[in-house]
Amino acid sequence: MKYSIQINSSPYQSNSSETAYQFIKSALEMGHEVIRVFFYQEGVYHAFRYVTPPDDEVQIVARWSALARRYKLDLVVCISAAQRRGLLEANEAKRQGKVDNDVADGFRIAGLGQWVEATLKADRFIEFN
Repeated sequence: MKYSIQINSSPYQSNSSETAYQFIKSALEMGHEVIRVFFYQEGVYHAFRYVTPPDDEVQIVARWSALARRYKLDLVVCISAAQRRGLLEANEAKRQGKVDNDVADGFRIAGLGQWVEATLKADRFIEFN
């Protein structure tokens, strides 16, 4: 089975992002394919490189980055939603006169076209709010 996943909630807003992570991890372990995980709206907060929760909390960003490395998972952040929230990759930051690349390892910024492509290739689309 091929899945496309969309995550709309921030990692700290509700447990839906935890549910999404566990679903994706389980699906991959079972041999299913996750074509793309698209982070939209408040979901872009999963991709901030410099998020530093206390040591006794789940390291959400690092966990996504590790999952992406292990399974070559395509983690895509909506460019419009990211810019509204101050999340910029290196080229866009430079164009905007900013200094830093805020996107965590394993994530990339792209447009809605990437999301449409993933939904067309998938057998199932699942949205986590």
